[in-house]
Amino acid sequence: MTILEDQIIGELVAKDYRTASVFKKYGIDFCCQGNRTINDACEAKKIDENLVVSDLNALLQSKSDGSIDFQNWPIDLLADYIEKKHHRYVEEKTLEIKPYLDKICRVHGEHHPELHEINTHFNATAGELAMHMKKEELMVFPFIRKMAKAKQEGGTLQMPNFESIQYPIQAMMDEHTTEGERFRKIEELSNNYTPPEDACNTYRVTFALLKEFEQDLHLHIHLENNILFPRAIELEKQFS
Repeated sequence: MTILEDQIIGELVAKDYRTASVFKKYGIDFCCQGNRTINDACEAKKIDENLVVSDLNALLQSKSDGSIDFQNWPIDLLADYIEKKHHRYVEEKTLEIKPYLDKICRVHGEHHPELHEINTHFNATAGELAMHMKKEELMVFPFIRKMAKAKQEGGTLQMPNFESIQYPIQAMMDEHTTEGERFRKIEELSNNYTPPEDACNTYRVTFALLKEFEQDLHLHIHLENNILFPRAIELEKQFS
């Protein structure tokens, strides 16, 4: 396959997650704004799209790194994976990061006031993600599992009280965009998670954890926005 500049970013990453590394290299959002073409994204960032396309094609010509082919997973298995892998990660890491942020704000906040802003943004993200994930676990994912079971067994599907899965999915994607923007602010405030020279070990560990959290969030949102949600919408159409 040859990649061209008019192809959709999210679709490319859904087919081969290795391409995400190229988009990260150029600072191109492949999850929350994955519905843009390469050309559109490059114009917005003032990047030469030929460089991006060249790197993408060179990557595809290289040997596969054994990345997981989420695109071909059963849809209910993918929902289970996201919940058990990424939702649990958010819950666990939130509890780990919060005390660290509070501590470095107390110790270093006077000389690095940006830490207080980072702390405010992260606490907002933690609270919003907690509610967001519960909505997925109680509403979106159960209906996806019901659709998968009905298709497998050839049974009928009772439509949900939200009429179509497209409505909660759009709400989830809007919330993804909000959290993606919030973490972009954290990345800017932290100078791309680069600790200052006077940073203590806790400071350095906190920034490393925040960077890891953002990377996991990108994959988390990508799996939902670019793979799970589009497939759920298409599956629902088969019952209508």
